[in-house]
Amino acid sequence: MDANKENSRQKILDVAIQLFSKSGFSNVSIREIAAAAGIKSASLYYHFPNKQSIYLAVIEHSFSNKAAVFTEVLGADKTALERLELFIYKFTEIMSKDENFRRLLHREMLDGDEERLKYMADKVFKEQCIAIGQLMKEVSPECDPHMMTISISSLIIHHLETAPIRKYLPDYKPEHDQPDYIARHVYELLTKAIIK
Repeated sequence: MDANKENSRQKILDVAIQLFSKSGFSNVSIREIAAAAGIKSASLYYHFPNKQSIYLAVIEHSFSNKAAVFTEVLGADKTALERLELFIYKFTEIMSKDENFRRLLHREMLDGDEERLKYMADKVFKEQCIAIGQLMKEVSPECDPHMMTISISSLIIHHLETAPIRKYLPDYKPEHDQPDYIARHVYELLTKAIIK
């Protein structure tokens, strides 16, 4: 792919994630994406056949750099507990920095159709879920790897998503919003629950 075509494609993906995360799949048109990217709708079709393909490319692109970090962490030459701790810290750090991706995931959980959800599960998240599940079996052989994988991501993402209201709840402290603090809490909560 030549540099100009790649730059145009990248610009489309960059503006599309912002639009999709703000308004959801159904409320964003091809025309809006093209206008935000500074191109004509016909030019957008040169890169993507339809809105669904843009959306799926946005999700893949947004997760690809994160997946590389997670693969490195999960494959590190460390004990299972050290890899778990490192993964939780990296996952929390990365997700705290990418609000668009978090909102996109949240919107997809609420509004996603079956085809998009299956695609995301198989093409975007499957490899990482398998690796986390294998790690959890190392840490605690009797655990349910699927439930533990979902629990880890849910705990972290929910802490980040509830930040706007948490500051008004009892016993709130500013450090509760810090990724390191959240990661430490999640790691300690999990290890206390699974290591007897």
